[in-house]
Amino acid sequence: MIFSQQFKQYSDVLQQYRYYWQFLPFSCEALPWQGTALQQLLSQLTERQLTALEQDAAAQQQLLQPFFPELFQLAKLEQRQDNCAAASLPALPFWLANGIGGRKLEQIDALCQHWPQLPLPVLEWCAGKGHLGRVLAHRFARPVVSVEWQQSLCQQGSELANKLALPQQFICADVLRQPLSGVLQPQQQVVALHACGQLHIRLLQQVVAAGCQQLQLIPCCYHLISSDLYQPLSTLGQQRDLALSKEDLKLVVQGQVTGGDRTERLRHTEVLWRLAYDELRKQLTGQQSYQPLASVAKHWFSGEFFAFAQWAAQQHGLTLPAKFSSEAYLQRAQTRLLLVKQIQLVRHLFRRPLELWLALDKALFLQQHGYSVSLTEFCDYQLTPRNMLLQASKTPTAAGS
Repeated sequence: MIFSQQFKQYSDVLQQYRYYWQFLPFSCEALPWQGTALQQLLSQLTERQLTALEQDAAAQQQLLQPFFPELFQLAKLEQRQDNCAAASLPALPFWLANGIGGRKLEQIDALCQHWPQLPLPVLEWCAGKGHLGRVLAHRFARPVVSVEWQQSLCQQGSELANKLALPQQFICADVLRQPLSGVLQPQQQVVALHACGQLHIRLLQQVVAAGCQQLQLIPCCYHLISSDLYQPLSTLGQQRDLALSKEDLKLVVQGQVTGGDRTERLRHTEVLWRLAYDELRKQLTGQQSYQPLASVAKHWFSGEFFAFAQWAAQQHGLTLPAKFSSEAYLQRAQTRLLLVKQIQLVRHLFRRPLELWLALDKALFLQQHGYSVSLTEFCDYQLTPRNMLLQASKTPTAAGS
């Protein structure tokens, strides 16, 4: 399907159903869809049933398709077939894979299966220690420039590359503050694996400005942007703007890969404690409107609720009483938790369509600037929910423009 047609379809459906996804569940005191068949259905589901449905896409569709027929008719993103030349790549030697986390290594390997076989130097954007760049330098015998803003990571990555005698060099630069003029070149292959919001937006803008020949981008963390609202990049995106706030964009990244019993317990505890703190905050301030909290490391939810509540209160400029009954607020939160799960079962239907809307906006932006673009899944969702691969190639007629 042509990207512009697909984008219009997704825009229309997201607009049509925006009442079901474009709001904050934590701000609700009751289901937003009172007096409807959907409200009756959700009210009959137990917490255990809601949790099971969250992990079963087929069961979700069977249960909820009658309420959102147009949503389930949208074309899905295709999983990209392995590149014939790269699919037979040998396993990485242990000395190269050493130090790369198992899931990260699998993601890198999956990306390599789709790597264009072109004799171009590579630039790795937001490289960290340059794990991806080292693998690319070894597998495809290409010189790699890895760009990273943290000097310590550049140093560690450089030491690893030198130790392995790989053609990889590091540039320490804050790409949000300084353009990489002179570093980005037309005859170059640029890659970014899980570059966050503003970082992958900046990448697209600079790649277009420099006229780089090839791009492989896997976006991540769409909500980490510098403005309050998402600013569409393409002309069509600006015409069909959904006025997405950072909170709206967080919906995209709420998809989780099952991570075992401990991970599930931490997720449950996090939602419960955030709701319990909200009950406490309301009582302290008298303000009933929900006040969001920033993301926080998961280790907070292995401790005590009191410590988390202190951290949360500091974020809102509040001082907690020396003593209060945590149990009372946790009990209130438990009641709200069921409501949130009912709402999220519906909202989460729109995660992938919204992510694809964002990716299509970027694909259209690249097309406007003379690139041939593909948008596919580069690996299974269970390996990483952020599995959209945006590949772009400067078309011959646009080369040098």
